[in-house]
Amino acid sequence: MSTNPTHEVTSLLHAWGRGDEEALQKLVPLVYRELRQAARRYMAGERPGHLLQTTALVNETYLRLVGVRKVSWQNRAHFQAICAQLMRRILTDFARARGYQKRSGKVNRVTFTDALLIASQSEMDFAALDAAMKRLAEVDARKSRVVEMRFFGGLTVQESAEVLKVSQDTVMRDWKMAKAWLMRELNGEGHRGT
Repeated sequence: MSTNPTHEVTSLLHAWGRGDEEALQKLVPLVYRELRQAARRYMAGERPGHLLQTTALVNETYLRLVGVRKVSWQNRAHFQAICAQLMRRILTDFARARGYQKRSGKVNRVTFTDALLIASQSEMDFAALDAAMKRLAEVDARKSRVVEMRFFGGLTVQESAEVLKVSQDTVMRDWKMAKAWLMRELNGEGHRGT
C-alpha cells in the first residue's frame, strides 16, 4: 500500500517549515488540485470576464507561499487555512486595485448565505466581504477565522476544529453566529449611526 497522502503532506509541511525549500516543490503537486478547487469556488462568484482566472489565483497563492518563512505548519488543514487566507487577500487586493470597492457612493452588497459556499452569486464584492471580515475579527477573531477556513478555504468542520484546536460543536456555533453577523453587516444593518 502506498504512503498515506495526508501524512506525506504533513511531513513535507514540517520539512518546509524547517527551511527545506525542496519540500515545497514536492508539496505543490500533492495539494494543487485542492488549491484549484478552492480558487474555482472563489472565481465562480466573480463576474463573467473577470481578468483574474483560477490558474492565476493559484499561481499567485503559490508565489506568496514561497515568501512565507518559518511557519510551524500543523497539518494539511492548517496549510489549507493559510492558502484560503492568501486567496482572500489576493482577491481583495485585486478588487480594490480594479476599483470595485465603491463607485459614486454605491456599494455592491454581498448576500452571505450558504449559497455562497458553492458561489452561486454572479458577482461577489470581495472588498465589501473583506471589510466585514475585518470588523468581525475585531469583535471575535476566532469566528472570523472559522469563516475564512470554511468559506474561503473549503475546510470541513472537523478540519477547522483541528486547526483552531476547538471542538466541532464550537466551530458550528461560531460558523452560525459569524454568518448571521456578516449577513447583518453586508446588508448595511451593522454600523447604523456611525
